[in-house]
Amino acid sequence: MNRMPQSGNAGQAPEPRQPDEQEVELAGTLDRLLFHNEENGYTVLRLNPVLPESARQDGKRPMFAPDAVTCVGCMLNPRQGVQLRLKGRWVNNHRYGRQLAFAAAEEILPATVEGIRLYLGSGLISGVGEGMAGRIVKRFGEDSLRVLDEEPEALLKVRGIGKKTLERIRKSWAEHRGMRDLLLFLQPHGITPAYALRVYRAYGAHALEIVRENPYRLAMDIRGIGFVTADAAARKLGFGQEHPLRIQAGALYVLQKYMDEGNVYVPEADLSEAVRAQLDVGADMVAGSIDSLAREERIVREEMEGETGIYLSRYHHCETGTAHYLRRLLHSPRSVAFADPQAAADKAASEIPITLAPEQLNALRAVTRSKVLVLTGGPGTGKTTVINAVIRLFRENRARILLGAPTGRAAKRMTEACAHEARTLHRLLEYSPREDGFARNEDRPLACGLLVVDESSMMDCLLFYHLLKAVPLGASLVLVGDVHQLPSVGPGNVLADVIKAGVVPVVELTEIFRQASESEIVCNAHLINRGVVPPLESNKNRLSDFYFIHQHDPEKAAGVMVDLVRSHIPRRFGLNPVDDIQVLTPMHKGAVGAGRMNALLQEALNPNGFEVRRGDRIFRLHDKVMQLRNNYDKDVFNGDMGRIAFIDPQERVLSVTFDDRPVPYEFSELDELVPAYAISIHKSQGSEYEAVVIPVMMQHYVMLQRNLIYTGVTRGKKLVILVGEARALQMAVRNNKIRRRYTRLAARLAPPALPGVRRVTRQD
Repeated sequence: MNRMPQSGNAGQAPEPRQPDEQEVELAGTLDRLLFHNEENGYTVLRLNPVLPESARQDGKRPMFAPDAVTCVGCMLNPRQGVQLRLKGRWVNNHRYGRQLAFAAAEEILPATVEGIRLYLGSGLISGVGEGMAGRIVKRFGEDSLRVLDEEPEALLKVRGIGKKTLERIRKSWAEHRGMRDLLLFLQPHGITPAYALRVYRAYGAHALEIVRENPYRLAMDIRGIGFVTADAAARKLGFGQEHPLRIQAGALYVLQKYMDEGNVYVPEADLSEAVRAQLDVGADMVAGSIDSLAREERIVREEMEGETGIYLSRYHHCETGTAHYLRRLLHSPRSVAFADPQAAADKAASEIPITLAPEQLNALRAVTRSKVLVLTGGPGTGKTTVINAVIRLFRENRARILLGAPTGRAAKRMTEACAHEARTLHRLLEYSPREDGFARNEDRPLACGLLVVDESSMMDCLLFYHLLKAVPLGASLVLVGDVHQLPSVGPGNVLADVIKAGVVPVVELTEIFRQASESEIVCNAHLINRGVVPPLESNKNRLSDFYFIHQHDPEKAAGVMVDLVRSHIPRRFGLNPVDDIQVLTPMHKGAVGAGRMNALLQEALNPNGFEVRRGDRIFRLHDKVMQLRNNYDKDVFNGDMGRIAFIDPQERVLSVTFDDRPVPYEFSELDELVPAYAISIHKSQGSEYEAVVIPVMMQHYVMLQRNLIYTGVTRGKKLVILVGEARALQMAVRNNKIRRRYTRLAARLAPPALPGVRRVTRQD
């Protein structure tokens, strides 16, 4: 990223001034390039504008206005000396004054000989400098640009241009024109230069041709461009509602929405009905499009017991691959062998400062006999103690030990609890954003004799697949987690499926230890898990760590929670309202949903300071924020939380501190962040907070399930406060009907393999 200082008089603009709410068009010459980000196209430039028609003198060419204008926006490949037409609105920057914030930038090809010479000599074309540009223009005059477009071989007549130079010029000019034409095509459809650059990198010189032929490929191939955007572009190009390409793209869009809900596949009947409703087209057209997608191998159709399942191809590959690699690991000999497994386990147990309970000792012994083991249990049952005993056991046998977890927060907690470095699974597997893949795999496996993965219920099917590919054949794998918590945010139900398959030994810890049993949080969590509503009236004669505050009115409940976070909890328990207290909600919508609670808490805890608006979201300096999706380029992941440490409105960038590491965000990337004073319970997986406040209201009845409340309660370390209606809590605790996730991992693992599973097409 290049950084150059802004000019002090950057705010001056040509007269007449337009009202800020009006869109204006400004044409002129790029006088000076102040800043340009190659990755996303964000640009700050000085434009020498041309006066409008009304300011021209009769019979004369337009004159340049006396003052250059600072313009900010996104564009590709800006060059000093080129002529531009910008469309945008005037803004008043608090530091640099009045500027043009442009939303569209069009390069105007010069028409005069001198303009063409300056244009070609601007460094735009590889192999053409100022001298070469002068010779080209001297030879071809005003026809120079047409020659470059239509008969570039004629350039061989220019001194200094041979066949090699001609090829460089031809390639560079074609690339420039291709990017320019692509941007001109995409901008009216709301596709920014940053995404246009992704499109060009994906498709190369034929990008515009490809997009014109099938604009729906934008949604299929380019991360970040959705079906709705591609559909709008296609409609403008004349693609009708029933065009086969539209229905194919729509089917993939709907299928991906099912994946976003945690499914690995979806029954074909459900998919067809959803596509028909989404696109308003007939069943036969949907069936034909699904056939086409199967032939193109974008999806996989698989016959199952009583239904046909539809997978996105990558998820089918991952699910079948997961079964293959787990079976292979189970049937491979151990690199760390114990001559007397029970004696080795008992010796390790005797050398740790805590006496293991029978369940824990059984788990330690099981590790000595098993290549893969699942260790599960609720809070306070001693899973960490067993992990520490397992580490000692393998360390005494000089095995290399690796600890991992799906999130940075979980890895940090594991490091602190085990006094042994734990890393995120992405770091263990050496994810490369540039290659969009993992460096560790079956050809370059992890170097370890033992791998322990905590919070395994958070792993989705894609991550588990890549993890198993990288586990050495001789290593032991221990999957630790609480199977009663919510499943992963991503597709799959990995831990539950592995347990259900019955191919891996499972040890479930159920005994609550004395210190943990003194915590009402732990005791009530176990009651909830057994379907028992915990006592709702606290003993007012002693300080508790679990409270239920009765409130039937959602608006009043919201006010109660704000007061708890802002005043009552910090005053009574000495906790920081931002860093230590987390509001967890069942849903995003509603009076006590995450969206509304974030707005109320932001106003209560951080009301002042410079703010940035992104849609209906407001970001302020020092705000607590959360990452919404995996961003491997920034090394931040879905659910990571941090604080805004710096905002630069001039360069339209802010910085978020995640675990003492600053991460920059362009304003155009703020869709990846959300204020995080209140978050959904789903997003809290793998985290612990000193205190949590949870609304439990009937308005969230569609989400009131036992594993949701259980997960929320187990996030609190020192304090849990539920606010709401007793009947809502009773409904949640008694509702153990977990919404089915469509996955076949358990069936693929279960011996013997089910017969008749095959890939088919409708023509079969």
